[in-house]
Amino acid sequence: MTTVELETHALSHVGYVRSDNQDALRSQTAPDGLTQVYAVADGMGGYEHGGVASTLALETFMQTVCGWQAGLQTPNHIEQAIRRGVQDANLRVYQESARRASKMGTTITGVVVSGSRLHIAHVGDSRAYLIRDGQATVLTRDHTAVGDMVRAKIISADKIRHHAQRSVLNRSLGIELFTQPDISRATISSGDVLVLCSDGLWASIEDADIAALSDPRNSAEAISARLVETALNNGSDDNVSAWAICVRHAPESIAEVVKHTRFPNLFRGLLHA
Repeated sequence: MTTVELETHALSHVGYVRSDNQDALRSQTAPDGLTQVYAVADGMGGYEHGGVASTLALETFMQTVCGWQAGLQTPNHIEQAIRRGVQDANLRVYQESARRASKMGTTITGVVVSGSRLHIAHVGDSRAYLIRDGQATVLTRDHTAVGDMVRAKIISADKIRHHAQRSVLNRSLGIELFTQPDISRATISSGDVLVLCSDGLWASIEDADIAALSDPRNSAEAISARLVETALNNGSDDNVSAWAICVRHAPESIAEVVKHTRFPNLFRGLLHA
């Protein structure tokens, strides 16, 4: 595997409305020393112990993915690992919820960078963005009632940020015994910027502005700081978190290909929404 050179920085802020930060951010290098794993989780504020749920989910996800017995040598191995990672995270949060006799849940968006390949596992309404040539593409689809309405063309995509039911999740970790993650992949190139963020960030910044704030000429630290600061200045009423992952060098590859392993037509529609 040819090495990819990344510069990364994560930043999380409790915001100006919530009393505690229920977002969690985590990264880990796989045992091969080359594959990198990054993830963000946003504990569900409508239930108790959201911060516990997000932290447990990321701990479990990283343990499963980086401890995958088959290794992470091929795209199929990686997709098996991240799917199992999400399922294990869901079960752990579900079991902890039962132990505490108190409902708790979280979103999760995790990515594995392996050479020029990007693999994504996603449940909930946190997001992964790919910024390339000044344009931001959403690589995940929101598992919300409003997201369903956009895909069904009941409302337009520009209404999603201000809709009263924007944060009503219809898929998450910890609420049900089983959950089904969206698994997708993309190809990254030198000069790309990946942004993983909680909804407290993207709901307060338009996609075009996320692209403008994620200029690859800046450092990853500067990008994450500007994203979080802008969301707060724009009046975010939630915790605000961002991973900025700058691809300083990636092995030569074909032009970007995004493959979604489930609901391909819906995913394709989201990219062009």
